[in-house]
Amino acid sequence: MSVNQLIELMAALLILFGAVVSVISAFGMIRLPDVYTRSHAATKSATLSVLSCLVGAFIYFWIHDGYVSIRLILGIVFVFITAPISGHLICRAAYRSRVPLAKGSGEDALKPVLFGNDESENEMK
Repeated sequence: MSVNQLIELMAALLILFGAVVSVISAFGMIRLPDVYTRSHAATKSATLSVLSCLVGAFIYFWIHDGYVSIRLILGIVFVFITAPISGHLICRAAYRSRVPLAKGSGEDALKPVLFGNDESENEMK
């Protein structure tokens, strides 16, 4: 195998890795219990999957065709900047709208701080 074929194989593996992480992210969106954990699945793993697919495509076109795609570079930068910000804003909007946490997370020590429960404030005194 030549060096170009190895690099093309690496690019294909990056794209395959991105596809697998994207499927895992989709399962996380379906299976996770509340908006906070779903936001995590949507932003963190989806960002990783899209970035690895775009990097794989960039490497493939660079090695195979000798073409440096500015569109792919801009896509990588755009996704890298906007996805974490959107996840943060979704969680912030849910927090300000007082969306409840999932059942079973009620024992969380930060719940009184987040939601201002009067009973737990009395217990703390």
